Amino acid sequence: MRVGVLGASGRMGSTVVEAVNGAEDMELAAALDHGDPLEKLTEAGAEAVVDFTLPGAVMGNTEWALKHSVRPVVGVSGFDAERIATVRGWSEETGTAAAVIPNFSIGAVLLMRFAGQAAKYFPSAEIIEAHHPRKIDAPSGTAVHTARMIAQAREGLPEFPDATECDPDHSRGAKVDGVPVHAVRATGYVASQQVWFGGEGERLTLSHDSTDRGSFMPGVLLAVREVMRREGLVVGLDELLD
Repeated sequence: MRVGVLGASGRMGSTVVEAVNGAEDMELAAALDHGDPLEKLTEAGAEAVVDFTLPGAVMGNTEWALKHSVRPVVGVSGFDAERIATVRGWSEETGTAAAVIPNFSIGAVLLMRFAGQAAKYFPSAEIIEAHHPRKIDAPSGTAVHTARMIAQAREGLPEFPDATECDPDHSRGAKVDGVPVHAVRATGYVASQQVWFGGEGERLTLSHDSTDRGSFMPGVLLAVREVMRREGLVVGLDELLD
């Protein structure tokens, strides 16, 4: 299959280019960066495109790809429910499949799944995520997706106990679907996440660390392969795992 890459000179994009070149069933059709016309994708015969650009550019890229029958695999953060609904509508309208993946790491996806399984058994849950200081958005897409899974699993249960009344500097973090999320941006990190669960007399901590961007590549290649044989919109790598 012929695959294009958007944001090809970035840290993730350049790693994707290497992964596609190394995959026996894929061929790099086009490697594009800021300012390159998207038309190069269709001129090169791209069947799918992996997007690691920026939140401000990704929606335009995705709409263009779907309307030109190029299946997008999106690894850009910042996809809330409204954006996902918009992409789903484009996919249905054009009949072209798409994938929006908050995290391509198999380990991170398993952590999210385990968090969803544990959530209903503990009265307290909070998320701490850490990334490199060059990341432009907070909280991470992975943390947002994890929080939504926790909230969905706890539907109908009481809110988390918290007596905080004074927090002018927002030290208690952001609330994503009612789940507190704390974002750290520090040199030396690639991508890390912890989910803290608390109950009477016990604590459970789920933790995952990506120390190299190569850890995301098996998930990227899996998403490209799956988007070529599926219909509609896929949200999250967990939908692609058996």
